Amino acid sequence: MRPRRADVHKGTGAASVQAYDQANRTRNDMANDLTQPEHTRSVQQDLRERARDVAEQFRQLAEEAREVRDQHREALEMVRQERECLREAGETARAAGEDARIAAETARHAAIDAVNATTEALQATLEQMHVVEEMRRTLRDIRDVNKLSSN
Repeated sequence: MRPRRADVHKGTGAASVQAYDQANRTRNDMANDLTQPEHTRSVQQDLRERARDVAEQFRQLAEEAREVRDQHREALEMVRQERECLREAGETARAAGEDARIAAETARHAAIDAVNATTEALQATLEQMHVVEEMRRTLRDIRDVNKLSSN
């Protein structure tokens, strides 16, 4: 509900009343312009064009967003593939390390076996040397006995 002119402008003078009347006339003119069929059609066409423009902008923005989303998806897929490659490389390195550990353990056992075989061979050689030495003593004793008996 609009206030009455007399209530709004009490005691403000003629200039205020004229300004109020001018504002009302401008408002009424605008309302009349909007109710005229040609103006309404023109405004409706403008609104339709603006709506089309806005809809087109939204479609373009949506398309750009889809492109960005697809680019991000591709980038994420590349990162996932790189991680998979790194995981596979790590797994290969781990397996190679395990193989190397097994080979080193086998070589260690072979070295221990070789040392044990060498020890046994040296022990056998030492025993043979003792036997040879014992045989020499025996032969010397026999020779000495033979010398004594021949004398």
